[in-house]
Amino acid sequence: MNPKKKVADRFDWTLCLILFLFFLVSCVAIYSGQRTAQYPDNFVLQQVVFYVIGITIIAVIMYFDTDQVKRMTWILFGIGVVLQAGLFIAPESLAYSVKGAKLWYNGIKGVPSIQPSEFFKVFLILALSKVIVEHTEKNVNKSLKTDFFLLIKLGLVTSVPLGLIIIEDLGTALVIIAIFTGIILVSGISWKIIFPIYGIVGAVGGTLISLIIWAPEFLNKYLDIDPYQMRRIYSWLDPYTHRQDDGLQLYNSLHAIGSGLLSGKGFNDRQVYIPDVHTDFIFSVIGEEYGFLGASLVICLFFVLIYHLTKTALAAADPFNTYVCVGVISMITFHVFQNIGMTIQVLPITGIPLPFISYGGSSLMGNMMAMGLIFGMRYHQRSYMFSDSSKYIRAS
Repeated sequence: MNPKKKVADRFDWTLCLILFLFFLVSCVAIYSGQRTAQYPDNFVLQQVVFYVIGITIIAVIMYFDTDQVKRMTWILFGIGVVLQAGLFIAPESLAYSVKGAKLWYNGIKGVPSIQPSEFFKVFLILALSKVIVEHTEKNVNKSLKTDFFLLIKLGLVTSVPLGLIIIEDLGTALVIIAIFTGIILVSGISWKIIFPIYGIVGAVGGTLISLIIWAPEFLNKYLDIDPYQMRRIYSWLDPYTHRQDDGLQLYNSLHAIGSGLLSGKGFNDRQVYIPDVHTDFIFSVIGEEYGFLGASLVICLFFVLIYHLTKTALAAADPFNTYVCVGVISMITFHVFQNIGMTIQVLPITGIPLPFISYGGSSLMGNMMAMGLIFGMRYHQRSYMFSDSSKYIRAS
């Protein structure tokens, strides 16, 4: 065995560089965005603080090896359940609502408000990964029956956070479904089971999407949909007609990104006002100030991150680490597609932030927690002579 003794050799410098570039993009975009934001706060300074907290989270998580993470999985999952369920019974002094959705715990004495669902996504990734590994170890001889039982187990685990979150936050619920789907596809479950189930889900989903696009009045008439949700559907389909109310954000986002043309208007030279642009619509700032070229570079940076995470997943000798990587990839990929898609009217607005770039403590710390798991895989990795693979063992 040829262990990597130096900490520097065991550190994932490539991932560190990628995160540093995201930090720079985030600070620059938020600085420009806060110039016309409707709040007096210095969001850049707060985002720097959030990044420092995130780095601390990474440093702590890196200390734990794979076996220790496995042992803590259900404890963390239980904490996620308690925090998320606690929002339903917490008084207004502890939790608060925005547009009818009770998603945050109040900050106390300088501590920022916390959105537990952002951490619950990471806990779910760990739980699903552990379920697959334990099921595979107990069922060496695979069959359609064992695969079906595995699917049921994964579905039951996923239904817990999904049931607690979907009532208040559709966007995060979709992220949970994306995580579940991504892990299912690499879990080894037979395609004879996956194809029919996802075929039915796809047919139902396609029908609903068609109704949303072509016949929203039908949904409003026969289904009990909140009027606020219907207004968001109408404003997504036709932001120009609704640009004076619910369609204002999307209308201005399209105007901002379109006016950026090829190279943009330049740093801090924004002209289009967008409410809360420093959060979910931060990509509009990038598109307006740096145009198609700047927006493409940011998208490429996400592709580099996904590529690096994919390499990490393929190099992992422990299946648990592979599934964790896949879950993280699914989570980040869906966030990026959904967030950018909603700023250019390709997808409906769901309030999902752009990972590592949008302003927000809980979102950033949740993503940093996921990155901490990836850093830990490399940190506790050992290489063996005459072997192309690596093995994750407990650090001594």
